[in-house]
Amino acid sequence: MSCNPFASSLRQVAICAAGLVGIAGAATALAAPGDGEPVNYDNLPDTLSLDAVIRDFKPKGVAGGHNDFQAYSGSTTVGLVQSRLGEDGVPVAADLRGFLIRSEFKDSAGRNIMPALFDPQLGDSQGSLSPGGNGNGLTSAAEFDQWYKDVPGVNASKVVPLTLKRIPGTNRYVFDSATHEPYKSIGGFFPIDGELYGNYGSTGHNFHFTTEVRTQFVYSRGTGQTFKFTGDDDVWVFIDGQLVIDLGGLHSKKEQYLDLDRLSWLEDGKRYRLDIFHAERRTTQSNFRIETTIELRAVELPPTAALYD
Repeated sequence: MSCNPFASSLRQVAICAAGLVGIAGAATALAAPGDGEPVNYDNLPDTLSLDAVIRDFKPKGVAGGHNDFQAYSGSTTVGLVQSRLGEDGVPVAADLRGFLIRSEFKDSAGRNIMPALFDPQLGDSQGSLSPGGNGNGLTSAAEFDQWYKDVPGVNASKVVPLTLKRIPGTNRYVFDSATHEPYKSIGGFFPIDGELYGNYGSTGHNFHFTTEVRTQFVYSRGTGQTFKFTGDDDVWVFIDGQLVIDLGGLHSKKEQYLDLDRLSWLEDGKRYRLDIFHAERRTTQSNFRIETTIELRAVELPPTAALYD
């Protein structure tokens, strides 16, 4: 029996991680060394300009509040969403409790990876999972289906810019709410403070929102294309509609890393979608950091309507 790295059930991943089932995976292609001359990245753009749809929700416990916001606690949870985007292009709920990451799955360099990508043939280190409980996860599939859609009376939305800045002398682009303004000055990723449904209680911030970022890129095998997300709470990243980063659940700042050469289905020179889905579900922090060597380009976002009571 072989282990499908994108198994719909995380139970199979847990078995594989325990060493009971082998995982067949493609070896990571590494960029061939050059002639020793330093690489000149000056021809790369200094910034990548993207857009994000922010959808604001009222928390559970107030009139019109959503049962998934300010409701749960827990830790990093995988398996809450299906491994492929739905026909409407947004994540689909899978297991409402999911699986808690008890110890991280890591690649050969010690970087956290999505458990479903674990492959001992690549030198990965196994982590461990355990079933989620009643205090973790999602309320229902129907309510989760509202997270990334404009639903009058349930959420309100607007588009905000998201600019990734290139680190000088490198091909690495970063957006970091801890260092980029205006987020640095206000203490976190709070793109709709004082807007839409307004700030939460005495926190001084508008928590309880989701973030949707749609991009595209051209895959270039063996050139070191990577993507890392660091933040809280839920984050799911899909490439070509396939889940590649799974940081679900309510948790403190966590990260996962992806080397695109792991993805055996990608074809060199072909254009693909990379879509990010994030949720800030509970006080008291909001962190959002992207670091990538992929030249991401914005794609047209779905229309938004700032409808609220």
